[in-house]
Amino acid sequence: MHKLLSHCPICSDKLKATKLKCNSCNTLIDNEFELSKFDYLNNEQLYFIEKFIKCRGNIKEVEKELGISYPTVRAKLDDVIESLGYSTKENKNIKNNKDILISLEKGKISVDEAINKLKY
Repeated sequence: MHKLLSHCPICSDKLKATKLKCNSCNTLIDNEFELSKFDYLNNEQLYFIEKFIKCRGNIKEVEKELGISYPTVRAKLDDVIESLGYSTKENKNIKNNKDILISLEKGKISVDEAINKLKY
């Protein structure tokens, strides 16, 4: 048995399931079947989500379980969130604002530059 393909091997677009078969009685059902958002995640994303759920969403536990840093856990989580069709723009804006403030603190940019960057 093969894992359900969710993306076209030629153009990488999303695939739709159109046929189901019962192994017991050989009934075939032709139709267009909807796949869940999770069916479109790649194996690495599914593995991460499995560990994330096992750890009940505790990022410190996910760090230990996977042997990765906090920023890597957050990046993987953001990647899954975006793959599921949700925006992580707010999180990126917060990170961008922190980067601007760090640059200001280190003297890499002026107060006026920081103000202008924080406006956008």
